[in-house]
Amino acid sequence: MTTTSTRKPRTPSTRTTTAKATAAPAKAAERLTEAAAPVVTQPEPPSVALPEMKKKDLVDAVVARSGVKKRDAKPAVEAALAILGDALSEGRDLNLAPMGKVMVKKQKKISQGSVLTLRLRQNDKATNDGPDPLAQAAE
Repeated sequence: MTTTSTRKPRTPSTRTTTAKATAAPAKAAERLTEAAAPVVTQPEPPSVALPEMKKKDLVDAVVARSGVKKRDAKPAVEAALAILGDALSEGRDLNLAPMGKVMVKKQKKISQGSVLTLRLRQNDKATNDGPDPLAQAAE
């Protein structure tokens, strides 16, 4: 028994093309050539990692910048570091000008303490133009 199909054979389309339909492939080809054009970028100069700042280095920098004696600066720096560490371990964000805004993103407890993932956002102009208002008030 042979089966015969009642389907019509496939014939090419007799659809007419419009100007819009012919312009679309031309625009697509134009975008491809624009995208394929090489883009020249300048490599960033390698950044030199500075040595890690220890608490002693911070105390020395505070003494050099403020002019107070080391025996007076050391307890103040230690107290400030303790307060900042406590605030960060509580998950608090810090907004300390001119340093910037420190946000706690993740906090993970480990056997020896905790690991904090922080984000620091600084303004482009991080230099201190005027005199320190706290130094003026103390004088």
